[in-house]
Amino acid sequence: MSDVSMNGAGRFRTSSVQDFAASELFDRTFQEGMELVEETAAYLDGSGRQDSKLLSRSAALAYAGESMRLTTRLMQVASWLLVQRAVREGDMAPTEACQERYRLSEPAKEDCADDLPGGLLTLLDRSARLYERVLHLDKRMYVEEPAEDAANPVLSQFERLQAHYGKDS
Repeated sequence: MSDVSMNGAGRFRTSSVQDFAASELFDRTFQEGMELVEETAAYLDGSGRQDSKLLSRSAALAYAGESMRLTTRLMQVASWLLVQRAVREGDMAPTEACQERYRLSEPAKEDCADDLPGGLLTLLDRSARLYERVLHLDKRMYVEEPAEDAANPVLSQFERLQAHYGKDS
């Protein structure tokens, strides 16, 4: 049976999904993601709440919007990581984990106000970088064609030359 399967967006390798879930990279990414979720919650409930009280009305509105974007982004990453952990622990099949509802989407372009508290800006930056890394993993595991199935351009040229000039040349 083939190791390559199809999902709604393209192909994925069940072994790649399982290998990633069992990898040290997954462990580090999971740890980082969950720590960032906890750190963000602590900030928003603690010093961030105090910081937001010192802002102008327009900056407070921007703070509210950015904190919602931050928590949404982190919940998407946490959800994705929990799906991978479910694959790792055998609670979910890799083929089930490839469903579109578990995929990450391209993030919306951000234009963050500069007058927001530094703590929030730092968390926004860190969460955006984590999201980009996890999105890259998601694409590599579930959407993009496996590398070995891609045509080798040098080999393709060589085969065309052989076909044109004959195999004895």
